[in-house]
Amino acid sequence: MSFSRKPVLTGERAVLRPFTMDDAPVMARILADPEVVRLTGSPAEEFGADRLRSWYGSRNDHADRLDLAIVDRASGELVGEAVLNEWDEANRSCCFRILIGPGGRGRGLGTEAVRLTVGHAFEEVGLHRVSLYVFTHNPRARRVYEKAGFVAEGVERQTLWQDGTWIDAVRMSVLAPEWADHRGRPGGHGERPDGGRVSSTGR
Repeated sequence: MSFSRKPVLTGERAVLRPFTMDDAPVMARILADPEVVRLTGSPAEEFGADRLRSWYGSRNDHADRLDLAIVDRASGELVGEAVLNEWDEANRSCCFRILIGPGGRGRGLGTEAVRLTVGHAFEEVGLHRVSLYVFTHNPRARRVYEKAGFVAEGVERQTLWQDGTWIDAVRMSVLAPEWADHRGRPGGHGERPDGGRVSSTGR
């Protein structure tokens, strides 16, 4: 059990694929987007061009995490990233995070990317638990996570200082038995959408 295999995950709206060094300039623009900075709490100045080229060029070398580029199938545009990290092999768990740039918002790409990535974690890697944090000033993201089956576990108070205000973070998780029941669609039929498939890159 590891993240050594870097898959291509294909849905109706999005394709999630391994990063390359050539993705760095687009990701630099996404990471500098004011809304991305505000909602992730990550200062834009942290991401220099050389650092980003090195970062995205080396993502496929790590067996303890999975970093995937989110690509809009309709336009071929790179619009964000989905990441499984902080892998705990003994307890079969990891953390999840996602960010979507301006070109991918409001069209269901984020929701589909969550389902594809988390589905891979449970159905292909064999994890038992996937967890995440979402800041309370990002209710849109929380709704997406809830639609995909994540359940709120508690609040970490005042974890982010931003624009003169302390912001709380909500911890959420989904477990393998829950995923097996709803496949990222709690209250639905628990079936993978048409076109939701996994193919290997051969890495």
